[in-house]
Amino acid sequence: MRVVIGSDQQGMPLKETLKSYLEEEGYEVVDKSEQASVDFVEATLAVAQDLLKNEDSLGIAIDAYGAGSFMTATKVKGMVAAEVSDERSAFMTREHNNCRLIALGSAITGPTLAINIVKEFLNASYDGGRHQIRVDMLNKMA
Repeated sequence: MRVVIGSDQQGMPLKETLKSYLEEEGYEVVDKSEQASVDFVEATLAVAQDLLKNEDSLGIAIDAYGAGSFMTATKVKGMVAAEVSDERSAFMTREHNNCRLIALGSAITGPTLAINIVKEFLNASYDGGRHQIRVDMLNKMA
C-alpha cells in the first residue's frame, strides 16, 4: 500500500518516526515534507492533492495538534479527513467514513500511540453499504 505523509516543523520528529515504521513494515512511503513545510497548510495540501490523484493511497498529515491539518484537508473537495488521537477512532473513520487522510498532533500523541493509530487506520477497510450515503453527503459539501 502507498502512504503519503507530510508535516510542518513541529511534526517532523513524529513524521520521521512514522516514516521509519511504515518503511520497515513494507509500505511504499511518499514523503511530501522531506524538509519541513513552512506551515501545516502547505504540508497538508501536498498530501491531499497527491491522494486525489492516487485513489489507492492513504495519507497522514502531522502538525502540533492535528487541528490545523484537519481543517486544511476538509477544505479540499473530495477529501474525507479526520483528526484522530486514538486507535479506535482511526479504525472506525476509515471503516465507516472512507477517510483517506488522518491528521495527528505531535504534541498530543507520542510515538508509540501514533504508530498504533497508523496501524489501525491502515488495517481498516471501507465497509461501504449504508455508510456510502454519508460519504456521498460529505463529498458534496467540500
